[in-house]
This record gives sequence, structure tokens and C-alpha cells, in this order.
Amino acid sequence: MTLRHFILSLMTGLLLTAGVYAQESKEAAMHRKAADLISQMTLDEKIGMMMNSTPGVERLGIKPYDWWNEALHGVARNGRATVFPEPIGLGATFDPELVRRIGDIVSDEGRAKFDKAREMENYNRYTGLTFWAPNVNIFRDPRWGRGMETYGEDPYLTGTMGSAYVKGIQGDDPFYLKAAACAKHFAVHSGPESTRHSFNALPTMKDLYETYLPAFERLVKEADVEVVMGAYNRVFGESASGSTFLLTNLLREKWGFDGHIVSDCGAVDDIYGGHHIAKDAAEASAIAIKAGLNLECGNSFTSLKEAISRGLLTEADIDKALEPLLMTQLRLGILFDDPDCPYYGIPTSVIGSAEHYAVARQAAVESMVLLKNDNDLLPLRKDIQNVYVTGTAATDTYSMMGNYYGISDHYSTYLQGIVSKVSDGTNVNYKPAYTIVPTRNVNPGNYATAQAASADYTIMFMGNNGTTEGEESDAISSPSIGDRLSIDLPDNQMSFFRKVVETRTPNNHLIVVITGGSPVNLQEIAAGADAVIMAWYPGQEGGDALAELLFGEKNFSGRLPITFPVSTYVLPPFSDYDMRGRTYKYMSSGNTMYPFGYGLSYGSCRYGDLTVITGKPKLGNPLEVEIPVTNTGSVERTETLQLYVSTPNAGQGAAFSQLVGFERVTLKPGESRRVRFTVTPKQMEEFQRDGTTKLLKGTYKITVGTAAPIQRSEELGAALRSVSVKL
Repeated sequence: MTLRHFILSLMTGLLLTAGVYAQESKEAAMHRKAADLISQMTLDEKIGMMMNSTPGVERLGIKPYDWWNEALHGVARNGRATVFPEPIGLGATFDPELVRRIGDIVSDEGRAKFDKAREMENYNRYTGLTFWAPNVNIFRDPRWGRGMETYGEDPYLTGTMGSAYVKGIQGDDPFYLKAAACAKHFAVHSGPESTRHSFNALPTMKDLYETYLPAFERLVKEADVEVVMGAYNRVFGESASGSTFLLTNLLREKWGFDGHIVSDCGAVDDIYGGHHIAKDAAEASAIAIKAGLNLECGNSFTSLKEAISRGLLTEADIDKALEPLLMTQLRLGILFDDPDCPYYGIPTSVIGSAEHYAVARQAAVESMVLLKNDNDLLPLRKDIQNVYVTGTAATDTYSMMGNYYGISDHYSTYLQGIVSKVSDGTNVNYKPAYTIVPTRNVNPGNYATAQAASADYTIMFMGNNGTTEGEESDAISSPSIGDRLSIDLPDNQMSFFRKVVETRTPNNHLIVVITGGSPVNLQEIAAGADAVIMAWYPGQEGGDALAELLFGEKNFSGRLPITFPVSTYVLPPFSDYDMRGRTYKYMSSGNTMYPFGYGLSYGSCRYGDLTVITGKPKLGNPLEVEIPVTNTGSVERTETLQLYVSTPNAGQGAAFSQLVGFERVTLKPGESRRVRFTVTPKQMEEFQRDGTTKLLKGTYKITVGTAAPIQRSEELGAALRSVSVKL
């Protein structure tokens, strides 16, 4: 090493050391600040700081603050904001960089709105910077009304997308947060909505560690998420919002979580009122605090003073619980309007900006999934003569919003999008024909039937919206306070569809667009329609996005983040948290209508053989595998290559396969690329009954495909290339 290189190396080391020291000093200084503030507070003031709506401590200069804010797919419930696709649609993009960008936009808009609210002395709910998102529960059953809030059924996909969103929300400063993200609902929580306040989840240890916990662990360890929200239900007999096992042993001690933990809203009440673990609010609050809860969404913590007087808690317990809350506010720079925080001064002009709307449209385009396209009916020409659009969702913005939505000042409905693309000489007509849910005196044999059946091209909108699926009591037409009892579509929709199919003229082409946040029974629709599209809840830009896809300005690239079963009857009981028979990992191919990861694009691609380049997992070295891909069509297309591992016991107690990686690859016509994946020894380990993992002796199957590697995928034409590795 030359003297010059030695000096440069020494200087670099000193700079890095100084940076680490400065960071440690900032962290240590803020901890001292938090401790000093707590020492100056009365017990009543401390308790007031531990419920979501905090009055502040005026004499110490602490302003009021409400911790409850929502930003599932855009700033929600707080006036004007950019509305992105519902997370199930974002899961369908398989594009974590896009999701990270969306998180960045959301926190920009949130910061701008927060500053303006503070300027107005508006400290109400939904004005804060603690966003209770993302939802990284596993969408294990398609009947769950809140499944739309998740990124799908797979732990790896969920952890990847959720981590990207958290990183976008929180920013990249080593200490300060642009906003605080929240991993919810911890843990083993995915319906039914009707029993969530009393249900005791009893998963096997294998399912717990293989399915229900991995996404949360990744958000803590990889994304450094600032907040974790406890769930309503019990897990192994303990309230999830008052579980020592979950909140202390696992979250803080094993995973090293150092942020704060908040209850779901009213979940502390459930400890005594729903689960009957405690006899009253004071005892329930003491259980929650001792288990590791820091913040209550609700009012049970008003009894904390009584809990102390009854010897259930000490004031030292309160001090310990309060400190992480103050640290979050210090990291946000909002406890005393910290001038060192780099995230102040974002102008309100960013809210609903053209740039943000463009990203919302990109996300909507990437989210939609083409499930069927007989004889390459799509894309449509813009100079087609006759188009008939039907279904209430075509003009209903509510069918584009999903759950926990914000409000935009710009919406593009599906009908508007279609009309904006066709030639001025094209005949376009529209009738609703039917409502999302059945109503009285509906005549399915009206003019709409004849017009839909005789048009050159009929675009029929079917599916669900927020009235039929959602959170407890939000979905006013749900038969089970938010959930669906069946994945079948309502009779009035299917009756109209059947009438049209039965009376179609020879020149009619039928395109069905499905709206909603969960799988539906598509057997009859796929048999009767020429093309089928899953549009999800695409957000404010949904209409223009769909039109760009229908008319070939953009290519479909969305892929299913959840399995579509053939019917409700193949599903295990909704309340059973055992994963057998669920998701692509454990559902038999014969029960699958459309598999996880599936989706069509315009054009064609050719896949070569999958080969192992290098690696010896038994010695701790990862496998490197490679596959050549060539765009053999005439249009640009994006392939989502998915990497799966099947262990020696696949299908015999172990999952049929497990997603361990994916990559979006965009190819111009004629372009070829060799795509390389890494499979770590950890990803090849098989989960055991006790929740541990082992790298077993035997034959492993590594698959790269365009859908989950099951027989049904091959029947649908998905590309699957596999290689066997013996250990």
C-alpha cells in the first residue's frame, strides 16, 4: 500500500468512526432528553401521553398529538391526497421499488399536511405523522373482508413489499423519521371479522414461524419499522395486544425491536370484555403494560392510576412504557419542532401533484392482471365501431377506492378512460344494468341485455366494492360484518352475465373486468367471456390505467398475489388457522382456478433451461441459478420471474413449494437476457413441527416460473423451468 493510499484509508476510517460516534451521541442525547422529560411529568401527565389522543404537557412545551393516522395506500381520512391502488393490487405489481416510491410520496404528502395542520393549531385525529400501515397479515382465506389491505397470501412477497413501503415512509436519515410506519396486526390475524374480539388463534408452531411471523420479522430487522400494532384476537390464550410471548419475548428480545407498540383500537377493552382474561379495565391495562404495550388506541389506560393504587403496576412500569413513545416523537422531530430534523419545509404543492398522479397511474397499470385473452382479442383497436359498457362499477369511484382510502380531487372512472381512448367515430353506450348487490324490482331482461349481447365489443364490469367486503361493520352489504360467506358473485350480477352469454350474437366479443380486493369464483365467467381482467381497487387513476391496457398503450404485467380457488367449497373452515389446504403452498392443483403468480401479457416470450451456475448449500454456500429469457413477440413486455424451492418432503407435510425470490424483467421485441437468482441455504431449509428449520438430506427442486409450480399453472400455459439439486 502506498503512503497516499494509507492516508486516504486512515482518513476514511476516521470519518466513518466520527459518523458512528455522532449517531450514537444523537441517539444517547435523545434518550437522555426523554428520561429527563419523564422525570418532570406527573403521573397524570404520563398516563395522558400513553393514549392515542394525547393532550400534551403545556408547561413542558409538549403540544397535543393524536397518534392515530392512516396511510394504507395514500394519506387517508385527512382531506386531499393522492390515492394509490389498494395493497392487494400493489402486491400484484411484484415491484418493490415502485412500492418504496409510493411510500416516499405518501410521507411527503403527510409531512406537508402535518405542517399545515400545526400551523392551523389542528391537533385532531388523522393529522399526525404516525401512519398505522402497512398491514402485513397473510391473506390466508379469500373470504376475509380485510384481505384487500394486505399484499397477498405469501410471506416472502408480503415481507418484501411491506419492507419497501416502510423504507419509503420513514426516509433514509440515520436518526430522524420522515414519518413513522407501523407493522400490523401482530400477529396471527386474518379473520373472521365477526369473532375478532374474542377469537383464540391456535396455529401450529410450524405455521406460526413459516407463515404468520416472517413478514413482521423482516419489517423489524430489515426495514427498522418504528411501530408495531397488536391485534384484537388472542394467540395461545393471550391477547395479542397483551402477550408477553409476542410483544416482549419475540418482538423485543429475539428480534431486537426498539420502537413502540400500540394496541389495535379497543383491543385493551377486549382483554376483559371480549376475552375475559381480566375482570376490569385496570387489570387489563396492567396486563398490557407488563406484556410490553406502550400506547393504547382507546380509553382503558385512564384506569392506569387505579392499577397502580391496587398494586398491579408501579410508576416505574409507566416510565418504562412511556420512554419509547417520546423517542418516536423525537425521531420525528415533532416533540419540540426540532430544527435539526431534515424533513420540515415540504410544501403543500406536492399534495396531489402531477408527478404523484403519474406514479399512481403507473401503479394502477402494473397492478391489473390479465387472466384470459382468447385468440388475442386484446388489445383493442381504437377505431372499433361499437362498444357497449355495462355494470355500475364502470362509473362508480367507490369501486376504485378500497379500504382506508384518501380523497383525491381527480378520479378517472373506467367509462371515462374507455371513452378517452376510442376514435371519435366509435359508437359507445353505457347502462348500469345491475347494482353491485341485489336490489328489488331488478329486471335482468331489460334493454341492457339485448344491447350488451349484440354490440361488437361488450365490456362488462362485475365484482365487489367496499359495501360487500371490508372491515368489521364497514361493508354495509356484507352478510358477516365485513367478510364474505362465499366467493361467488351476487345472483343479480351472474344472472345478467348468463342472459348476455345465452343471447350473444356471432359478432359479439365479451370482456369482463372484475373489481374488488379478493378472489371470486370465475369458473362460469372464464367459460363464457373472451377476456377476463382483475382490476382490484386501482385508486384514482384506475380508469385511465385500464384504458391504456385495453387499447395496447401499455402491456399487462400484473401477477396474482393470491390463489383463486375454483369455489368456496374447497376451502377449509374460515376460523381454522391451520394452513393445510390453503394458498399455493398447500392447496391441491385441482382446487385452483388461477394460481398464485399467474398473469398474461401481450406478445410472447421464450424461456431456456434453468441451470445451476455454482454453489454448495451443505457447506453454507448459496446456489446461483440462471435462465435465459427472450421476447419473441412484437411488443415490449415485462416478465415477472418467480423463484421457488421445493424441499425433499414437498407435499408430504412440507409446502409444495415456497417463493424465495422474484424479479421483473422488461424486454424489448427480440431482446434476450440471462436472469440470475441466488438461493441461500436458509431458503432451502424445511420448517419442522416445532417451528425450527433444517437443511435436510435429499433432493431439492429449484423452479423459476411465471406462476406457482403446480399442474394448473402448466395447463394455463405458464412457463416453468426446474432443476434438481441433491444434498
